This record gives sequence, C-alpha cells and structure tokens, in this order.
Amino acid sequence: MTDSTAAADAREAPAPPVGYRALLATAEVRRWLVVSLLAKLPVAMAPLALVFLVRDSPGGYTLGALLGGAYVVGEVVGAPVLGARLRGIRQRAQLATGLAVGAAAFASLAFCASEPAAVSAVLAFLAGAAPAASSGSLRAALVEIVPKENVTRALSVETTLTQGIWAVAPALVAFLALGTAPGAPLGLAAACAAFAVVGLRLLPIGRAPQDEAAPMVGGQRPSLVRALAAGWPVYLTSAAAMALLATAELVMPALLQYRDLPVGWSGPLLTVFSASSVAGGLVYGMRDWPGDPRRQSLVLLVVMAVFVALIVVLPGLGGIAVGLLLAGAFKSGVMVTRNLSLRAWVPSDMLAAAYSVMYAVQGVGYSLTASIAALVLAHTSPPTAVVSGAVLTLLLTGVSALAENRRTAPAAN
Repeated sequence: MTDSTAAADAREAPAPPVGYRALLATAEVRRWLVVSLLAKLPVAMAPLALVFLVRDSPGGYTLGALLGGAYVVGEVVGAPVLGARLRGIRQRAQLATGLAVGAAAFASLAFCASEPAAVSAVLAFLAGAAPAASSGSLRAALVEIVPKENVTRALSVETTLTQGIWAVAPALVAFLALGTAPGAPLGLAAACAAFAVVGLRLLPIGRAPQDEAAPMVGGQRPSLVRALAAGWPVYLTSAAAMALLATAELVMPALLQYRDLPVGWSGPLLTVFSASSVAGGLVYGMRDWPGDPRRQSLVLLVVMAVFVALIVVLPGLGGIAVGLLLAGAFKSGVMVTRNLSLRAWVPSDMLAAAYSVMYAVQGVGYSLTASIAALVLAHTSPPTAVVSGAVLTLLLTGVSALAENRRTAPAAN
C-alpha cells in the first residue's frame, strides 16, 4: 500500500466517537441542551400542574383529571398532525409558532383558573397540541448537529435529559403550587416555552438535506405518508415501552396495598425507577454494544418486561426496588435504540416528522395501557395487572420483531 493510498484511507475512515465531556463542550450541543430543557420541562410539569391548579375548585380532582386528559389528547393529536408539516426551511417558524401558542395557553390557564371547565379544557388541549411537534423536531436537530459517529452518544444524552426532567418535574410542581400559588407551575411552563421560542434561533433546525441513501420505493423517494408509515414496527416497540412505564407507574400503589406494604412508598420507588433510567442512558452511550440498534432494542425490551413482571414476586419493598432499579436501567437503552432504528427507515429530511409520530404513538400506548390496567384491576388483582402489562409488551415486541425481520431479509440476500 502506498503512502498516498494510506492517507486516503485515513481520510475516509470515520472518526471515533468522542466522550461525553467533549460532546458537551460543543457550543451547538450546549445550546441545544438549554433549548430542549426549556421545551421539555412544560410537558413534564403540565399534567400534575393542571391537577394542582383546580384541586381546591368545585370540580376538584375530577376536573384536574379532565384537564390532564385534554392535555394528553392534545399531544396525541398535535404531534402527528403538526409533526408531518415539519420539513424544510419553514420548520423553525412552524416550531416557534407552536411553542408560542403553547406558552400563551399555559399563561391563560395560570391566570384564568376560574373560567368555565369547557374553556379550561380547550386551553389545556391547545397547550398540549400546539408544541407537541417540538420533541421530534429537537431530536432531529440534535442528529443534524453532531457527526454521525457521535449520534448514539448524543441520543443517550437526550434520553438522559428527558428522564431527568421527568424525575424532578413532580417535585417542582408540588413545591411551586403549595409554596407560592396554584397557577405558579403553569406560569413557569409558559415562561419556559416562551424562552424556548427565542432559543430556537440558535439551532440549525430544518437544514437537513434530502437523504439520497434513504430507502427507495420503485426507484424513487417515498412520499411523506409512505415514509412515515414505513417506521411502524419502530413505533410499535415505542408503544410497548410506554406500556411498561404505564404499568409500573399506575399499578404501583395498588400493588403495594395488595401486598400489605406502605402505599406511601410508591413515590420513592418510582423515583428509583426514573433515576435508574437516567443512569442507564449514560451507560448505554459510553460504548458500542453487540448487534445493531434494532436487535438491541428488542432484547432490552424483553429484559425490561421480565424485571417489571418480577416485582410481583420479589420479597418486600427491597425486592420491588431491585426489580424497578433493573427495569429502569434498561429503559433508556430501549428509547435510544428505537430512535436510532427509525433513522434507518426514514429519509433525514422527514426525520422530525417521524419522531413526532413516534411521540404520539407513545402517548397512545400509555393511555391504552392505563385503560387496560384499570379494567384488569376492576376484575382481578394488581399482580395480574402487572403481568398483563408485561405480556402486552412482549406481544407488541414479538409483532415488531417479525415485521422488521421480514423487511430486512431481502436486503440480506
């Protein structure tokens, strides 16, 4: 091999991924972290903040649940509808408009708590729907910012940030609502969304070129609808992951009471689950793991489901804590690998829309599992509800695995 050939090979070889410290030292990544924090915090605070807003009103907790439901429905509707429009150079303006409308809706809720329930429900729906595409767009922007060899580590950072926000948001809402005013958490949510609008100017959103290497249909680039539909096995396993999360969160108080354990430990145990997920996201991004992201995701989901199911038989509070600790450690890995897998099915300039669709499917998965858990609890026992959630996850994972294997088999021939 000549010196010139060796030099050419060295130039073509991909650079090794950088560590977390070097990644976070990048100015664009730091700006992305700030904007993402501002955009995600309102989402994590909103459901509980709406409950605290009206808990002392005539409607009480029932009205709070209604408003929380309207907010989630807004997210589920807004993410795919608005996310499908996030393409090209107009993406930044569309995203900024959605966050601005969300900020206005949050502020209106904070200062208009005495309005009729119908008005509050409409505002809650707008607060959920208008900025719902921001999560997918910001994730796509992060993928644009970093070199290809650092995408896995960057998505691990994004997942860790998300899990950390969801871990601290309930305590922050309770502190503000009880320590200052019932509308204070929603006021903070409005301020965060407004500042996120300003921060969007600093991010390279909507600059992704058309991906000529993306999957082709009949020798041509697929339409937006076909490209988004191509990722349905990925969406399915994302819903499966949310089914496990819903099972762990919603059935925990009933499970503790069923096992004659203090119900007050529900919060600390779920905090263990969230904290473990934060650590798991960082660990996953530290090195390369065997297999491609698709296979890793399926394996991680199965392992996570097993550990969630084990909490019904592990002895005492310590056993439940161990089960949740281990399940949470694999949760972030599931989310990172799903995000990586989706990139293989969707052209890069449609990735923001695809991530938004996946976000909506996750909300559907959580809501559907919540309904199933309530139905099971009404007729059987909490352990049965936990096992049912784990079985549902395994079934969804199996369907996704079969679909992805069939689709990837021709390429291997």
